[in-house]
Amino acid sequence: MSLRQYLTSRVFFVQILAAMAIVAGLSYLFFHWITYTTHHGEEITVPDLSKLSVEQAEEKLDAVDLNYIILDTVDYRPEFPKLTIVEQEPKAGSKVKEGRKIYIKINAEKFTMVALPDLVEKTYRQAVPTLEAVGLQEGTITYKPYLGKDMVLEMRLNGKKLKAGDKVLKSSKIDLVLGDGKVVFDDTTIDSTAVDTTTAPVN
Repeated sequence: MSLRQYLTSRVFFVQILAAMAIVAGLSYLFFHWITYTTHHGEEITVPDLSKLSVEQAEEKLDAVDLNYIILDTVDYRPEFPKLTIVEQEPKAGSKVKEGRKIYIKINAEKFTMVALPDLVEKTYRQAVPTLEAVGLQEGTITYKPYLGKDMVLEMRLNGKKLKAGDKVLKSSKIDLVLGDGKVVFDDTTIDSTAVDTTTAPVN
């Protein structure tokens, strides 16, 4: 059989169709394999890890083929159990691919210690923001006679007098003793805010 006769024969066309079928089949299997191995189009919903221990979070993430990395331990937050997860990224409910790493932050075991700022001879209005800036809270306010009204005279914690630089637990309530603006002279109380400080003109 000549080449021309072969190219126009039924055998040739059958072989062409068979070859095309094989190529199509192989292509289908290849793309199906690629889709399977890469989970193309599939997404996983990130679970909520809030208030879980690291061990509990690991089990929950393993169940959906996700991983985790601990970024840091944050300052103790009393609304979360100690050594549990307080933050995660991506957030719960986010859609991610299989194997994605979830970054987590862990609650500290207890409050850290902070240095008490120097509040003595500062006004009450100055003292409160200064306390809050280092993570402390305003406690009980008491007064005693002193010329400077609302001036901080003492700082106390659980009845113990403190000084600037003393270490206290973060979030502690610091009691302040303030001046009442009054001065006692021989059992006579004078209100400094009512004293007339003007003087008569000198002749």
